[in-house]
Amino acid sequence: MPELKMPSLGADMEAATLVEWKVAPGDPVERGQVIAVIETDKGAIDVESLDDGVVERLVIEPWTKVAVGTVMATLRSVGVAPAPVPESVSVPVSVPVPVSVPESVPESGRPQGPPLRPVSESGLPRQAASPAARARARELGVDLATVTGTGPGGAITIADVARATPAAPARKASTGFDPAAMRRAIATRMARSKREIPHYYLATEIDFARAQAWLTTENQARPVSERLVPAALLLKATALAAKQFPELNGHFVGDAFRRAEHVRLGIAIALRGGGLTVGGVDHAETMSLEGLMRELGAMVERARAGRMRASDLSDPSITVTNLGAQGVTMALPIIFPPQVAMVGFGRITERPWVDAGQVVARPIVTATLAGDHRVTDGHRGGLFLHAVERHLLDPETLR
Repeated sequence: MPELKMPSLGADMEAATLVEWKVAPGDPVERGQVIAVIETDKGAIDVESLDDGVVERLVIEPWTKVAVGTVMATLRSVGVAPAPVPESVSVPVSVPVPVSVPESVPESGRPQGPPLRPVSESGLPRQAASPAARARARELGVDLATVTGTGPGGAITIADVARATPAAPARKASTGFDPAAMRRAIATRMARSKREIPHYYLATEIDFARAQAWLTTENQARPVSERLVPAALLLKATALAAKQFPELNGHFVGDAFRRAEHVRLGIAIALRGGGLTVGGVDHAETMSLEGLMRELGAMVERARAGRMRASDLSDPSITVTNLGAQGVTMALPIIFPPQVAMVGFGRITERPWVDAGQVVARPIVTATLAGDHRVTDGHRGGLFLHAVERHLLDPETLR
């Protein structure tokens, strides 16, 4: 039976709080559908289903903090019958007329017939309910006889108890983030990075003239809404170079480096209210420029609305920070652990450039690499940056 577990949204994440369920038992769900909202120091995060199916059971109730890997819900395949109600849960049956029996009557003299169904304090039949729902009902003072069950066999679930408690104060899911908590999280991870990772830095200047000319020609044939931006070329060139140099594409876990099977390209995103987050694009090395731009645009929109998805935040295999829009000419990034490399790009600006013995004005971009000396050295890092340059000098390779 497929299980939805509290996702890990980074190597430093240990737990998170379930804020809201977007589904109920019995609801059909599709792979990629948002079914819950959790809250971390990065804000409110939408959690997607990893499977198609039907919601079998919601294990965790809202506003419960649980560790990464904790089962939050279970699913069953479409067309599969619901799991049987546990023996500890009574199954609703027809209610017999109560018969009064004096205590003095011996056991053998008691009237024979179907057993009496337990009744609640209100005198109504006792409803089938999970042990957790009964415990929650006792806490809230809810009479289960007044609650309609939506679980298997009509059993009452924790969610049913919560719906039957209108007087309980409702908590609204966060749609943003706590800047102080985010800043602490960033500081903790960056301090760990500088403490544990022996960084080396490389930089190179790249003539962007061919890429710019190719981009101008390409965009002339496109509607405005589908035109490409220089950042798409920088990202794709990085993804292709990472595929060529797999020792820069992966994670250092424990005492060993683990190469990633494909390029999950991380993109540093500045948030409007301050702070920073990194979203990841899967299989960036095989994605078209159009697809890469769509993924990037949608992810930035979600990030700045404070509603990123869990799939956005799974650890990238290599990250890019592009500060050209801020007027920065060169970025010296700090590696995001457990990654082993990070690439920086500055502003594309016209500078004097020597071409065939002539000094000309050319659009130049400075690319930098922060590498982890436990895995690579400057020689391999230099070849990586040269691969980025080759792709930008021949933009047809980026399609």
